[in-house]
Amino acid sequence: MKLHKIVFSFLLLTLVMPITVCHSQNDSNESVYTYKSGSFDGIGKWYKGREISHVMGYQGMSWLERSEREQEEETSTLLENMNLEPTDVVADIGAGSGYHVFKIVPKVSEGKVYAVDIQQEMLNAMEKKKNRLNQTNIELIKGSEKSTKLPKNSVDKVLMVDVYHEFEFPVEMIASIKQALKPDGKIYLIEYRGEDPTVPIKRLHKMTEDQAVKEMNAAGFTLIENIDNLPWQHCMVFGVK
Repeated sequence: MKLHKIVFSFLLLTLVMPITVCHSQNDSNESVYTYKSGSFDGIGKWYKGREISHVMGYQGMSWLERSEREQEEETSTLLENMNLEPTDVVADIGAGSGYHVFKIVPKVSEGKVYAVDIQQEMLNAMEKKKNRLNQTNIELIKGSEKSTKLPKNSVDKVLMVDVYHEFEFPVEMIASIKQALKPDGKIYLIEYRGEDPTVPIKRLHKMTEDQAVKEMNAAGFTLIENIDNLPWQHCMVFGVK
């Protein structure tokens, strides 16, 4: 694929209409978050030195389903990294159009997939596909900016693909995920590598391993491994300390 086509695809991701609305300091713990002027791509809110980016709106749904995605991201390799078992209960947080959800569900035939998103348009798209394919072990959940709305102690593996950096309330969201995880549950945090300037995506839509570890450690998680086999993304595996 020519570089200009790749760059165009990623520019589309960052140019679609954002849905995040910046909240005042009274909405959250002022000792955790910092509010100040930032970049065009950010919401003016910072956590541990990182500016939080806008959320990609449902208008970018076709980009999520682009035919080049497997080639660019090697999604099949990512799913191999997750070592999915037939009985696993998996939660895809920020599931979007369900690109990963519908690839995971055949691999957990005796388990379940929770598809969590905050945009009703994304959930509607997944509902249509779920019904068309007659998938009975997918449960759609409309989360909020502060909660996944997942049942407590219910999930073996959590997948977050290029979404954590968009959480308006990362502390609250990771606390919610921690409650939903089983004691030996794992988080698979997928983010474009912030250390690599050749990855063709804007800065706020990337994360470095150091930054991710800093934030996840604060939430009570430890890095088990960073599986370095994806073209542009980290595949960081976290467990509860």
